[in-house]
Amino acid sequence: MTKSKRQEEREWKARKHAQNPHGKVRSFDEIADQAKKNDDK
Repeated sequence: MTKSKRQEEREWKARKHAQNPHGKVRSFDEIADQAKKNDDK
């Protein structure tokens, strides 16, 4: 069975809204933590 057109549209809009066009903007602390993790490898 196919979904109703309205339900598909609602899900599509939700997916589009959930996307971050330029990626997630990270705080300086998160970037610093990421750098420390990479140093450990």
